[in-house]
Amino acid sequence: MVRVGRAIGIGAAAAAAAGAAAAGVAADRAAADRRRLDALDPHVDFRHTPDVELVVVATDSVKLHVEVDTPDSWNVRQPTVVLSHGFCLSIPSWIFQRRALLDAGYRVVTWDQRSHGRSDVSDAEHSTIEQLGQDLRAVIDSACPEGPLVLVGHSMGGMTTMSLVRHHADLVRERVMAVAFIATSANGEGLTDLGFGPLVGRAIGQAGPRLLSRLAPHQRWLGPVRRFGKTVEDSVVDRFSYDSPVSEKLVRFTSDLILATPFEVMAAFIPAIKGMDEYESLTALVDKEVLVVNGEGDLLTPPKHSAAIVERLPGSEHVVVRDAGHLIMLEHPELVNGQLLDLISRAAVDLELGVAAGAKPRVRRFITDIARGRRVRGVRRDEAAERSQERAAKAARTKVKRAGSTRRRRRS
Repeated sequence: MVRVGRAIGIGAAAAAAAGAAAAGVAADRAAADRRRLDALDPHVDFRHTPDVELVVVATDSVKLHVEVDTPDSWNVRQPTVVLSHGFCLSIPSWIFQRRALLDAGYRVVTWDQRSHGRSDVSDAEHSTIEQLGQDLRAVIDSACPEGPLVLVGHSMGGMTTMSLVRHHADLVRERVMAVAFIATSANGEGLTDLGFGPLVGRAIGQAGPRLLSRLAPHQRWLGPVRRFGKTVEDSVVDRFSYDSPVSEKLVRFTSDLILATPFEVMAAFIPAIKGMDEYESLTALVDKEVLVVNGEGDLLTPPKHSAAIVERLPGSEHVVVRDAGHLIMLEHPELVNGQLLDLISRAAVDLELGVAAGAKPRVRRFITDIARGRRVRGVRRDEAAERSQERAAKAARTKVKRAGSTRRRRRS
C-alpha cells in the first residue's frame, strides 16, 4: 500500500512537473508573440504628470491620493470628468482616457481608491462598496466642488459610482450630467467565477480570501519569484485582462499594476464585491445619459452583468465590443475614448434641449475595433515578411557556402 501511495505521489509530481513545463513552453510562445506586437505601440509612455496632486481625507480618516488636470481653455461651466479605477488597479490604468479627455478640453479628476495605488490602506471594516461611494463624494467635494460632472467607473469603480448614486441622490440630480459604466456589475453574484463556471469558480471565490490572507505576510518574498516566472505570470494576466492580441509592453504594465496591490487588500475587498447589490441605485439614473460598455470576451465581469444594468436604464446606450476583455480601456483605448466623448456630447445636447434620457429609446450596438485589427495584421504581415527575408538570406548564404565547399573538393 505504501509503495502504491508512493508511486501515485511520484506520478502526480511528474504530472505536475510536466504540466508546469508545458505551461512554461506555452507562456514562452505567447511572450514571443507579444514581443513582436510591441510594434503596435512603440512610442507609448504610460507616465503622466498631473497639474495638481491632492490628499483628500475620507470619513474614516483614510488619506486618498487625487490628481487633477485642467486644460487652459476650461471654465467651470464645462463638465469635469471623474475617473474611478477598478479592483487591483490604480490611476495609471486611465492613462489613455485622461489624455484624450484633456485634449478635448475637459478637466479630469483621477484618484486611487482606498488601499490601492498611493492612497492609504484601509482597515477591513471599511473595505466596502458603501465606503467607496462615500470616498468618491469626498473626492468630488475637494477636487471639483462646483460645475457639471461626468462620472466614469471601470469594474469596482463602477460599483463605487453606484454607491455614490444611492447615498447622494441630491448630488446626482443637481450636478451629474452623464455616467459611464465600463466592464462592471451592479451585483456581485458570479463575479469570482473567473470564467471557470459556477462549480470551480465558487470554490476559487470561497478559498481566495483565506488563501490571500495566509500569503500576505510572505508577499515581499515574491519579487524574485515573479522575475523568474514572468512569462507565466504575463500569460495569466493576459488571459484574464484581454481578449485580443496585445503587446508585451502593455501586459507587463498591467501585471505591475495588478500585483502592486497587497494580498490583504485583495482578501478584504473580495467579500465586499461578492456581497454587493446596487440594482436599486440605478433608479436615480433613469433620466441621465448613461453609457454601458463591456467586452464580449470579459471573463471577470461577463457581458450578462452589463446587460442587467442596461435593462434597468431604458434610455441607456449599450456598447458591446468584440475581441475585448476586462481591461477594455487599455486594450481598445481609441474606441473607448470615442465612446466617452460621444457620451458627453449627447448629454450636453440633452441639457440644451431639455430632453430626459429616459424618454429616449435604448440603444445596443456591437462594435469591432477594425482599425486596431488592421494594425495587428500589419505588424504580423511585416514580421512574417522579415522572417521570410531572413530565411531567404540564410538559404543564399548556405548555397554560397556549399558551392565553395564543392569547388575546394574539386581542386583537391
